[in-house]
Amino acid sequence: MRTHRRTHRRSAGVEYLLPDEAESAGRARKLTSEFLARSDHRRAGLDAEHIDDATLIVSELVTNATRHGGSCRLRLHVSDTQVTVEVYDGSPGRPGVRPLTTWGESGRGLAMVRCLAQHFDIDPVDGGGNRVRAVLAL
Repeated sequence: MRTHRRTHRRSAGVEYLLPDEAESAGRARKLTSEFLARSDHRRAGLDAEHIDDATLIVSELVTNATRHGGSCRLRLHVSDTQVTVEVYDGSPGRPGVRPLTTWGESGRGLAMVRCLAQHFDIDPVDGGGNRVRAVLAL
């Protein structure tokens, strides 16, 4: 008789609708850190550095979404191996990573996200807008 060993993978997700306001990025940071700091996520290998990185990514993506696309939707998903951040906006334009300049006062957000994330992509959404996704490995 053969026995099969099952691995139990934990995962959890949450979604927030954020208004077109300057305060949305701050609210998103707070919601993200609270969601990721839950003890069951900590047992999955999520530490303070991962939470800080995810919170920074959320801040940058939500700031861009509310600045260029109005209100936005934030989705967070955490599993034993990764944290996925998805931000949906209604912008008709497609976000892009700009070349970094010495004196530029903006335009560094997506470059930082791309450096922090194991995987980063931007896709158009049916009906208009974009989905920006960043995946952090644990």
